[in-house]
Amino acid sequence: MSAADEILDVVDEHDRVIGRSPRGEVYARGLRHRCVFIQARDAEGRVFVHRRTPTKLVFPSLYDMFVGGVVGAGESYDNAALREAEEELGVTGLPRPSYLFKFLYDNGAGHSWWSAVYEVRCELPVSPQVEEVAWHDFLPEEEVRRRIGEWQWVPDGLAAYHRLEAFRR
Repeated sequence: MSAADEILDVVDEHDRVIGRSPRGEVYARGLRHRCVFIQARDAEGRVFVHRRTPTKLVFPSLYDMFVGGVVGAGESYDNAALREAEEELGVTGLPRPSYLFKFLYDNGAGHSWWSAVYEVRCELPVSPQVEEVAWHDFLPEEEVRRRIGEWQWVPDGLAAYHRLEAFRR
């Protein structure tokens, strides 16, 4: 099954399930769905940063300071966070990511999804999926902040990052 065929829950402005559709249709029609964002840090507290592959359905070739993705139909945010973190980091046996908060991302141009933000400590050697990640590294927080103005970031991840900074203050 291709990523476009994966079935997702379609949700309303209150995050209540109102239907189900294939991911490709959800994206094409701008249907509201659910996503998870997991900030992964290594043993030294550095943030996992990566550049998405050019073949990604959404935001190809852009940088992200989160791992994550869509929540499948009937899947919980918590289960999706662990699944997505392990898949994107290329590890097994990761501790369950800690839930921090949830927000409704809306870019004002028909792209809207409920976004649950998590954090996890990854002390395992990572081996990201080559289909998902073109480049990766663990960067100190100061370098991530510096690169915000230099690199082209995924807009939803950038929104989550700014909300996470405010949440931590």
